[in-house]
Amino acid sequence: MKKVAVTVAVLALGLAACNKNNADNTAANETAVENTASTDVNVATENATEAADSALNAAGNAVENAGNAVDNAQDAVSNAAENATH
Repeated sequence: MKKVAVTVAVLALGLAACNKNNADNTAANETAVENTASTDVNVATENATEAADSALNAAGNAVENAGNAVDNAQDAVSNAAENATH
C-alpha cells in the first residue's frame, strides 16, 4: 500500500510540475514580442541612419565636384586670357 501511495504522490507532483502557468507564459510571450519589436526598431533606425549618411556623403561629393568644376572653369578662363596675350 505504501508503494501505491508513493507512486500516487510522485505522479501528483509530476502532474503539478507539468501544469502551465499562464501568467508566466503570457509574460514570456509579451517579453519576446517587446524584444522583437525593439530589435525591429533598432534595425530600422540603423538603416535610416545609414541611408541619411549615404545621402549626406553623396551631397558632399556633389558640392565638392561643383567646386572643382568652378575652379576648372576659372583656370580655363585664366589660361584663355593668358594665351590671348601671347
